[in-house]
Amino acid sequence: MPLEVVELSASSGDAIIISQALNITEAARSSETTLRLMGAVAIRVHCRTHEELLIDLDRHLSDIDFMCYSREESRVARLMSKLGYERKRFLSMGTERHIYEEREEGSAVDVFFDELRMCHTINFRNRLAIDYPTISLADLLLEKLQIVQIGEKDLKDMAVLLREHDVGEQGRETVDAKYTSALLSKDWGFYYTVTSNLKKLAAFVEGNPSIPRDDALNVTTKINKLIEAFEGETKSMQWKMRARIGTKRKWYTDVENVLR
Repeated sequence: MPLEVVELSASSGDAIIISQALNITEAARSSETTLRLMGAVAIRVHCRTHEELLIDLDRHLSDIDFMCYSREESRVARLMSKLGYERKRFLSMGTERHIYEEREEGSAVDVFFDELRMCHTINFRNRLAIDYPTISLADLLLEKLQIVQIGEKDLKDMAVLLREHDVGEQGRETVDAKYTSALLSKDWGFYYTVTSNLKKLAAFVEGNPSIPRDDALNVTTKINKLIEAFEGETKSMQWKMRARIGTKRKWYTDVENVLR
């Protein structure tokens, strides 16, 4: 995704955050550091055609998240310092995470390494070359769908992500259903959270007056396609055994609230 095609049509505050995020990714590429955008900013960058839908849904940006390889941790620290960010260090769920604040503006930037360990764990080792300047579309969707107590802002992000992109198996502009299905076929807990959230997303788009009917139908069709792919994937023995227990036992990890 060439950065030069990105036009900042968002509100001034959002545009500043997007510009800041893209400046960091460009500086990282110049210094041969593998830094990829995650979260709401990544979705905004990846969904330029339907950005107005996010604006209509009153979805605003607040901070910037990145994923990087742990072997490049020292490069990230040098890069961010050079760009004018001051680092803090926080150990979350066993995974190192850097939290930076811009010295002048106070803008927050989080950098995760190798894995996102929240309600469920997403492994990013060997996956950061799939796309640029963001993580892959499948990983962007999973990053949102792994949230057990999912919020409205996350539903808005996923609605626009699916409205913008097809669901299939090939191409950087396609949500990789094959990869996602294979991943969830080994982990019943993750599967349960994802499918539950997709159903919540369908209800959200169908009942939201800010989403045009054609757009809502487009998103629900893709949701159904994803769920069909998940159901059609052969499940591991571990998945089947855990499915018998179901929600009688907690299937997710509690996430600590981190105050910046």
